[in-house]
Amino acid sequence: MEQQQFLPPSPPPKPSMDHRSGFCPETKTFHSLRPAIPLPPPSLPLSFPVFALSLLPSPLPSHPALIDAATSVSVPFPAFFSRVNSLASALHAHAGLSRSDVAFILSPATLDIPILYFALLSLGVTISPANPAATPSELSRLVRLTNPSIAFAISSTVSKLPSNLPTLLLDSPTFRSFLEADAVFPSPSPAIEQSDVAAIQFSSGTTGHMKAAALTHRNFIAMTAGFHALQAGQAGPDVTLLSAPMFHSLGFFFVLRTVALGDTLVVMDRVTFPDMMRAAEKYGVTQMTASPPVVLAMARSEDVMQHDISALKRIFCGGAPLSEDAAERFSTRFPGISICQAYGSTEAGGISRMIYAEECKQQRSVGRLSENLEAKIVDPLTGEFLSIGQQGELWIRSPAVMKGYVGDEEANVKTFDCQGWLKTGDLCYIDENGYIYIVDRLKELIKYKAYQVPPAELEQVLQSSPEIIDAAVVPYPQEEVGQIPMAFVVRQPGSKISEVEVMDYVAKKVAPYKKIRKVSFVNSIPKSAAGKILRKELATYAMSAPVSRL
Repeated sequence: MEQQQFLPPSPPPKPSMDHRSGFCPETKTFHSLRPAIPLPPPSLPLSFPVFALSLLPSPLPSHPALIDAATSVSVPFPAFFSRVNSLASALHAHAGLSRSDVAFILSPATLDIPILYFALLSLGVTISPANPAATPSELSRLVRLTNPSIAFAISSTVSKLPSNLPTLLLDSPTFRSFLEADAVFPSPSPAIEQSDVAAIQFSSGTTGHMKAAALTHRNFIAMTAGFHALQAGQAGPDVTLLSAPMFHSLGFFFVLRTVALGDTLVVMDRVTFPDMMRAAEKYGVTQMTASPPVVLAMARSEDVMQHDISALKRIFCGGAPLSEDAAERFSTRFPGISICQAYGSTEAGGISRMIYAEECKQQRSVGRLSENLEAKIVDPLTGEFLSIGQQGELWIRSPAVMKGYVGDEEANVKTFDCQGWLKTGDLCYIDENGYIYIVDRLKELIKYKAYQVPPAELEQVLQSSPEIIDAAVVPYPQEEVGQIPMAFVVRQPGSKISEVEVMDYVAKKVAPYKKIRKVSFVNSIPKSAAGKILRKELATYAMSAPVSRL
């Protein structure tokens, strides 16, 4: 791969709009308040690795692209791209991999995974990473969805894969030999279009069951270009601690963007709170990804004060709502660290984020709309386009939006309208300053009598109690009213708060129709790798759990 320049010099002008909110009353569309970011012409053949290389200085920087948090082994940028080229050539020569093939990946985070991602993308191979904790039956369905020609796994995960799927072990001598910089194979240089599918990532989608979202090279180019534009004038590279799994959409993107921006990525296989704090201190981490439970732990734990994390400047927090109380506690304890809340999805990429210190103070919001993005707020019942401060379903259009769901035309029809607007399934509003607020998922709203109750709002109230570590709220069926809010609560150690006291605490802070009416105490709240509450599991458990009712 040779370094070239692909970004045009100037962005197109924005349409007429209110420059405080981004709202255009003529079209009922909200536009990003960020400067428009120029992108390569869509018709230009361009893969993400070639685009990433074009953003880096020449010669390549000598500092580490990757560091293994557990072993301190590092991979400098020249070695990183040398291994990428060697691996791509070997996979093309020995495995016959080329454009339009699909590679299924089942592995925990290692230094090899970013190299493998870039090698496959440079060949035009579509990457489909899955959770190593998935069961064989779950993986069998995902393999059927994606139809891969090869899988990459490790010795401890390979037995979960279908036996008829050709598989290369990442911890085998063969794979290690493919990474050697002096391996000589014909170097493939396929013409990869930006519209080619770069990754197939798995999502519960906006309509329920598991789906395979197809994301293109241009999707990742567009998202990375936005971050690159913010680098102007930055003093030195950032050191990013990645706690999100590399198979998850957030972790996957952070792998790509961190290399493209010339930053250092600290890779963790075993992600625990103590390990994160040790790594942040040891490697002088300047920024990190973190789920809300990690932010809350940093705000509450005394152990964190034993570590020197003075280099840390910002935390990218997403995947689930962060309560205002948790954000305030954190900011009080660490006034020099910005919590940059963000909002996005596998299907839509980054929808909004916080960038500047002033934005990070808007703790109830998830920031402002990302660059090159336009949005509508739509009444879910009438389809009417709404205005500033009005709640409705968020629809978006941007270069980061997925190509569509693989093999699920019914879901595509439900998710996209005829003009290409993606329906997020999230109930939101945008205020007069362009900040976006998420009320809840439309499909998760609790229907109590004629009211709609957002579980996330009640969870934030519960988590503000000093007696409660964590909480989740789900709908519980009741014939007389339809559904009632039921809370699952994790007490603080030593707390004896009762069910009635939990319900009374919430009742004092919300309207009567929003009151918690059932409570169950649990040891932990089940969550996804990204920190999202697994409400379906709780709703199933709710039907058999011993509860108190008011």
